[in-house]
Amino acid sequence: MPAARKRTRRYDSAKIRAAVLAQFEHVRAAVLTLTPEQLALPTRLGGWTVRDLATHLTVAVESISRNIDRPEPPKQEVTLMEWPFATAAVAGKVRDDTRKIAAEWELDELYTRVAARIAERLPATPDQRLIQARVGAMPLGDFLVTRTVELVVHTDDLNAATGLDIPFDRQALAACTRLLADALAVKAPGGAVEVRIPPYAVVQCVEGPRHTRGTPPNVVETDPLTWIRLATGRTEWAAALDEARVSASGERADLSGLLPVMT
Repeated sequence: MPAARKRTRRYDSAKIRAAVLAQFEHVRAAVLTLTPEQLALPTRLGGWTVRDLATHLTVAVESISRNIDRPEPPKQEVTLMEWPFATAAVAGKVRDDTRKIAAEWELDELYTRVAARIAERLPATPDQRLIQARVGAMPLGDFLVTRTVELVVHTDDLNAATGLDIPFDRQALAACTRLLADALAVKAPGGAVEVRIPPYAVVQCVEGPRHTRGTPPNVVETDPLTWIRLATGRTEWAAALDEARVSASGERADLSGLLPVMT
């Protein structure tokens, strides 16, 4: 795991809470329209069907309520900036739990139950309350930011698999973009390359001369969804360049060796 820098970015609690609920509602409304044939379609997540993916999104959100109901851990174990690098270690357990739940529940019942539980549990729980996430104990406020990543990334996966156009809540998309951009800066600290993801994030990364004024000598620019796909391995760097979804100028502006940031 890369050494995570001291957290500097602050997230607006009210906006993050609203974003998680809004994005989950976007997903729920779309999933409940899917036919059995659509639910059986493959996704770009190896071995997962659309039904598996739709179930996983309820698992990602239900983890908020489930962890609120558990005893509070004695101390924090994971920071927000460590989270993107810690998830790979628990991917197998997440996959197994998702398939078990998918075999036991109908999606309409599952989504209704999860929506009701988070609506009941979340408002009364402060951001500072520690919860026992899979990767380690962390404050609820930070955990909610990680849920925007789960929801946005997998909403995009659902759209790709089904041809749906599930909308993205603006605040959820912004938080997901920023966290994954900051994770790149943790993975490759430095100031030689400026990565721009308008309108949500700008970070500097990669060892070398730090840019201080004027036009940076090494610049990467892309849109939020392309960045999210690059950062999570859904899109290859070379393909994004070929399709003009990324612009990269400067001899240090090749990020292919640093991607994906999160797997």
